[in-house]
Amino acid sequence: MSDDIKGQLERLIQETLAISQKRSQPLTIEYDKQWQSPCYQEEAEQGQLVSWTPVLQQGECSFSQLEKALELTLDPQFCRYFTQYFSDNLSAQAPDGRCELLQVWNVHDFERLQENLIGHVLMKRRLKQPVTLFFGLTDEEDFLLSVENETGNVVLEPVGKPATRILAPSLGAFLSSLQAAE
Repeated sequence: MSDDIKGQLERLIQETLAISQKRSQPLTIEYDKQWQSPCYQEEAEQGQLVSWTPVLQQGECSFSQLEKALELTLDPQFCRYFTQYFSDNLSAQAPDGRCELLQVWNVHDFERLQENLIGHVLMKRRLKQPVTLFFGLTDEEDFLLSVENETGNVVLEPVGKPATRILAPSLGAFLSSLQAAE
């Protein structure tokens, strides 16, 4: 089913891992002792490249406090998207071009995401625009991939402006249209 967020993320992660294997290169990131993550596959010296892999969350992350603070129920598919895995951002190919799917690296990164969402939602309210929830970046500078909180549509959104185009009727449908980027 295309609206299965966990299944679509799992598929994209498996494709990303397969590309990494095909190249005979593990996914790597600079090790940061101050920014620990269950994704690290090894410990190393600060700044050294280490292998990493996406890891299923174990219920550590929830948007319930954010929803209370904003007095807003967040779109459930958006909430599922950010509470499935700890991972570095994922590169993907969409029908319209490349994109980067934001992910959370650890619980602290999830907290930072929530802080950024508060600022984003408050800006949308101040500008009297529909509330959107960002989850990705595009090749085009200053354009976000977002979920319209009211409708669940995935939209292309210029930063600080209303969405310019509906890309998919749901986050699951949008994810199903992506392939992991080579």
